[in-house]
Amino acid sequence: MNESLLISQLQEGNQKAFGFLLENFQDRVFNTCLGVLHNAEDAEDIAQEVFVEVHRSVQNFKAESKLSTWIYRICITKSLDHLRGKKRKKRFAFVKSIFGANDNEPRFDIPDFVHPGVQLENKERAAYLFKAIEQLPENQKVAFTLNKIECLSYQEISEITGMSVSAVESLLFRARQNLKKILSDYYEENEK
Repeated sequence: MNESLLISQLQEGNQKAFGFLLENFQDRVFNTCLGVLHNAEDAEDIAQEVFVEVHRSVQNFKAESKLSTWIYRICITKSLDHLRGKKRKKRFAFVKSIFGANDNEPRFDIPDFVHPGVQLENKERAAYLFKAIEQLPENQKVAFTLNKIECLSYQEISEITGMSVSAVESLLFRARQNLKKILSDYYEENEK
């Protein structure tokens, strides 16, 4: 089905068109969420929210960008909003613990990382890699995830994030440099 026909059918409320969209985008949306959130349960929840938002907002889609770009934009926004919410909760729990509140607050640490594309023998390395990615500044993490995990071009990332292509190139360069430092420190410590 071509994109313009799909968009028009989605805007008419055609459930078969939405099923087609879901079938063709669910893995990409989940993997993008997982790449940003590093938690499979959170990624599933946010992926569902993305499709609810797509269903609710498709009437307002003006086709100024590709449908996939619009969906990735929603995906990244919802994933980052979720991370910001977790960080606020984590800071609040920390402040409460300082002032003597009970210590029954849930923990928001990153659990063991499981990604569908990682083989069992590489699980430990992948877990550390994704923890290293988590340490990147937000904009570098998004650009790196879209480029290296979702295999999107600089141009596509530019359209999704609203940055220029040269800004995306710069972010990816800085992300690689930061990851190289984080990972070299890790390997130096573990080789001793």
